Amino acid sequence: MGPTRAQFIQYAPAALAVVPLVAGPWSALAAAAAGAGAWALGVPHAVLRSLIGCGLTTTGCGIAAAEVLATGANPLLAAGLVVPAGAAALAHHRNIAAHPPLTPAPGNTDLALAGQTSQAQMIAAWWKEFISGPTQTPDRKLIQEGANLEHLALQVDEHQVAFTGIITLPQGQQVKVRAADIAAVYQIPVSQIELGDPKHYAPNALPVTVHLKAPTAPVEITTGAPTTPQEMWDAYVAVPEGAMPGTTLTVTRYDGPLDWEGIATRDRRAIGTVNLQDLAGNLDLETIQIALAPGDKPSQMGIRVMREHALMHGTMLSSALGELSMDSRGYVRAGTYVDGRPALVPLAQPGSGARHLYLVGGSRSGKSGLLEQILLSAHRSGIAVVLASPQAGTIAGASLAAYLGDGLDEAMGALRLAYALMLDREARYRSPAFPFTDPLVLVVIDEAHMLLSASSPYHLEAKAIVEQLTRRSLKRGIGVVLATQTPLAEDLGNSTVIRSQLLIGGGAVFLRCARGQGSLVGANAVEGAEGLDLSMIPSQWPGQYAKVADRDMSGLATEAAAAPEDGTFGLGYLLTPGSQAVQFRSLHLDVAPVSLGGGEPPVGIEDCDAWRQRDMITQTPMVDKRGKNLIGSLADLLAAADGAPASPEVVPLHIPGGPHAPTTPTGFAGPGAATGSSDGQELIKPRILELLQEQSIPMTAETIARKLQTPAKRIKPRLSELKKQNKITNENGLWRTA
Repeated sequence: MGPTRAQFIQYAPAALAVVPLVAGPWSALAAAAAGAGAWALGVPHAVLRSLIGCGLTTTGCGIAAAEVLATGANPLLAAGLVVPAGAAALAHHRNIAAHPPLTPAPGNTDLALAGQTSQAQMIAAWWKEFISGPTQTPDRKLIQEGANLEHLALQVDEHQVAFTGIITLPQGQQVKVRAADIAAVYQIPVSQIELGDPKHYAPNALPVTVHLKAPTAPVEITTGAPTTPQEMWDAYVAVPEGAMPGTTLTVTRYDGPLDWEGIATRDRRAIGTVNLQDLAGNLDLETIQIALAPGDKPSQMGIRVMREHALMHGTMLSSALGELSMDSRGYVRAGTYVDGRPALVPLAQPGSGARHLYLVGGSRSGKSGLLEQILLSAHRSGIAVVLASPQAGTIAGASLAAYLGDGLDEAMGALRLAYALMLDREARYRSPAFPFTDPLVLVVIDEAHMLLSASSPYHLEAKAIVEQLTRRSLKRGIGVVLATQTPLAEDLGNSTVIRSQLLIGGGAVFLRCARGQGSLVGANAVEGAEGLDLSMIPSQWPGQYAKVADRDMSGLATEAAAAPEDGTFGLGYLLTPGSQAVQFRSLHLDVAPVSLGGGEPPVGIEDCDAWRQRDMITQTPMVDKRGKNLIGSLADLLAAADGAPASPEVVPLHIPGGPHAPTTPTGFAGPGAATGSSDGQELIKPRILELLQEQSIPMTAETIARKLQTPAKRIKPRLSELKKQNKITNENGLWRTA
């Protein structure tokens, strides 16, 4: 077997120095043959130049020495020519030491196959020379003596050159060779060295992989165009006109340009609310592909970009059955956030009363399914439900309600009953002490726009009742769940009070809306949900239209159940007070919610005057013909329900210095009584105070005037005077003693 390429390069200079001593001038041919042989073996240019230069020097020295000896001159002169020849050989040795092991040219398969043995020998020689020994260059210290490279294997192709092996030491010793040491020997970056974890291997045996030539990363972008998430962020989002100016992005997971997660941070400043539509525009994505996750620090915001939506396959109702009952904090599970955490909504606030919920969603958005789920949660949590459903027969779980108003007129009756229950509890609980002995009550109003919009025949009465319920009912243990098809102000009777009280008192769920009706900007803006356009939530997941088109429609699969990925039912945003709207999806109703009620009867409402008189109360309008003067006390309400005027006979009223005041059929005093009461205006104030103290319920000015048989225009100035004296208070038009 002939010399290897490495051996030829190493020892050729010594041969060139010896040959001229014998061959004389003909040794020039030998030098030329050595250079040609090195070129044919594919030696690198730098090494080839060093070899030729060394060959010429040593050949010249050899020829000169041969001539000196031939002429019979002093042999010491010939011996002196060994010094420049040796210097040239040493210089050549250092030159080849400055170059990494030889690698075959990419694409030259025959040469790669033929040179594998020499390549491995060169790698092993360098390892012994600089790392393990016993071969050692003078004045160079070994990295770890005895740390041999065993089981050497080469991996050579047109993209990369690498070798693997095991660093082995005698038993009882520990491998101390570092990646930086190997990188210094083979003159490559440390990142191309892979050492095994010592925790998983014996101390004296450690696997190593060295990429002498790392694979070239594919070019993904056009020169100068931002491609990585950080570059896109800096170019479009963090700029002054972007959605989150002054922020930096740290990517925590990257699986492609459409599947990554990160954290946006603003230095020492709060990020605040983010316009999701602007952010989607900055990143050239759809809003459904982006999810925001507010962190504990106001200066940070979690970002998630999705190719396939994380909530496509949904969470089954049956798998989350244990989380439907209210926990000790008053929360129940409504669905799943985009990061996989349970999405919770409050139905009560222990120690303070009930909570509200505002639900927005158009047709086929999953709104009715979420309402059924809430009815089941209330049933399992011991909460009584008063259900107002103007569109008859739309709620499958209606049997879980204690009182059902199914249809427009009956739904208005359910609202009247809910208001009466609040008045009843206000009369019985002057100073609320929690927990109530009475159950919590949830007033669920589906399709509320059918009652509240200006086109409804009950517009004024429903608006007045719902405004009072959202304002006053929480501390009496009565919460309101109001559902509409759009977030437009018209659906709430153009009442800013209703929506603001719903959001403050609990939270909101926003599902898909009809095109052009779901934008939460301008007059419909909601704090924490800026920039959301609910009409941009698609009705199908990306790619589902193609699946439908590819189905065989020759027959109907009557036994196939709908899968969660068949539509985006229940997909939307959940907003709780003081936070950012977070993308979530309600639970998929794989079973009928009413079937999980356990067959128990609905949770009942306490036995009280309002409940006992519910049939009459639901038929009794609570405002006058102008839609004004909402009845403000339970006594007046019961009197109106009985068809009799509210008179002192219900609760005796004593007037100082005189007998009981007579009443007329209309409940107002006649002209004589009015004249008699005008003898002194100061006499009205004690009568007002005595009335409020005896009945212990809040009243409107009109109710007080009717009971005192005095025109309201005489009562109102006296009420203002008593308020200035801090003897009475006024809350939302209802007067009571201080």
